[in-house]
This record gives sequence, C-alpha cells and structure tokens, in this order.
Amino acid sequence: MTGSREADSPRVFITGGASGLGRALAERYAEAGYRVCIGDIHEERGRETLAALSAHGVGAHFQHCDVTQAADLASAAEWLAASWGGVDVVINNAGVAACGGIGELSIADWQWIVDINVLGVVRGCQAFLPIFLRQGRGHFVNVASVAGLVHPAQMSAYCATKAAVVAISESLRIELEPDRINVSVVCPSFFRTNLTESLRSGNDEIARATHAMVDRSRTTPEEIAAIVYEGVARGDLHIVTHADGRFAWRLKRFAPVSLYLRLMRKSTQDMLLRGKPDHRRVRP
Repeated sequence: MTGSREADSPRVFITGGASGLGRALAERYAEAGYRVCIGDIHEERGRETLAALSAHGVGAHFQHCDVTQAADLASAAEWLAASWGGVDVVINNAGVAACGGIGELSIADWQWIVDINVLGVVRGCQAFLPIFLRQGRGHFVNVASVAGLVHPAQMSAYCATKAAVVAISESLRIELEPDRINVSVVCPSFFRTNLTESLRSGNDEIARATHAMVDRSRTTPEEIAAIVYEGVARGDLHIVTHADGRFAWRLKRFAPVSLYLRLMRKSTQDMLLRGKPDHRRVRP
C-alpha cells in the first residue's frame, strides 16, 4: 500500500480495477482524494495500476480477486475493514462478453458469462453488505451496459446478463434505501476498452463486428469514468453514459413496437457492415 493523503479520506473498492474502465475509475476516484483498493485476477496489471495511483498521493492497494470466487470477495472486504476501517463505494465492474446466435453459443459459454457478469455482482454485493450495514451507509455501483436496456440480435447471452444487472440494481435500490445504502447501475455503449480480449463467440462475423465497434469508438474509458463519478456523486440510479444509448432506451420505451424492431434490425445490419474488413466508414 502506498502512503495515504489522509487517514479519514473516503474509500472505494473496484473489481476488474487493473485495466480498462476499472483502471480509469480507479484513477478518477484517486484524483478526487479517495483511497482506492482494486481487485483483479491480473497481478501484473494490478501492479502497474498501483504505480499510476501512487502519483495521486492516495492510499492504494491491490487485492487478487476472482469474482467467481466468493472467498476472494470476502477477503477483500475483510482487508478493507481491517486496514481502512470500511469502504464507502463498491464498484462491481468486472465483466466479460459473448456474442453469437442462440444456436451458436454453447451452454458452457452461457454458464461462464452468467457466473462472472451476474453472480459476480451478486457476490460483490453480498460480501460488502455487512460492512455497509455496520457503517449505516454505502454505495453499490454495478456496471451493466446499454445492452441491458436495449437488446440487439446475436448478443442474447450478453444482453441477458446485463439486463439482470440492471434488474438487480433497481431491486436493491428499493430494498436497501431504509439502511441508507445507495445503488447505481452504469449502462455504457461501445467505448475503447479491453473487454473483447475475453470475448467468446459462436459466430466469427459477429465477433469481427464487435471488435470493430470497440476499436473504432472515439469514447475513452477516462471519459466514461468521469461521467460515472459525477452520476454516483449525484446518487443517480441509471447512469447511461452515451447520448445514443439514452435515445435508444427512450425509443424502446415509447415508440411503437413495429418501429423499434425495424430500427433494431437496421442497427444489426449496420453493425455487421462495420465489421467487414473493407469497410471504411467510422462513426462516433
């Protein structure tokens, strides 16, 4: 652990905090004076992130954490309680992606993505809830996706897990309010991240399109982290980070079903087109 700016400064724990959005969130919270504990399965990336956090002069700690293992999350909670006296914000950020049609993705792949994206969030909430209850306050931030609100074709496994995270978060917001525990759910669209490193796919064409959407995005993890930080500070329930995501969500809720389905079919066709190697259009 690096030296702390103040022993009583606020504390945040972030799963998947060693890279991508998790690292960007760690640095944003460090900039705001938080002590930052990151949990991740990647030891080397964890050390690199700690070095970056040390430049902010805040307390920082890396905890090996596999969100499929309840014991790892329990150990992180125990460390925070013993070393920093608790935690103020818990960000359940770790996640993976899968794509392909319902007949293309195996049950093993479904079980894999559910175990990480859904049960990883559940384990995180269960591990830290006792600390929040003892403190009489706390804030869970669960990272979902705009795919949890609007559901494109060929991504049913990913959409199902992110929709579950939205549902869990909405339910917990009401459930935990009497205990002064807040809950937010983050729903970003495509941005430049390393999520596709672990992508599992039953369809090569959809996989290429997904990689292209991520690689060509102009939005950085740092920009998303800044939006998330502000949304959490306001106490927002839904933090939908992209304007196109907010538009699509409203369209689904208010437009006639026939129009919504027609636009979703066109969106799927456009995504496949952008994944073609000879395609040169770059959209925001």
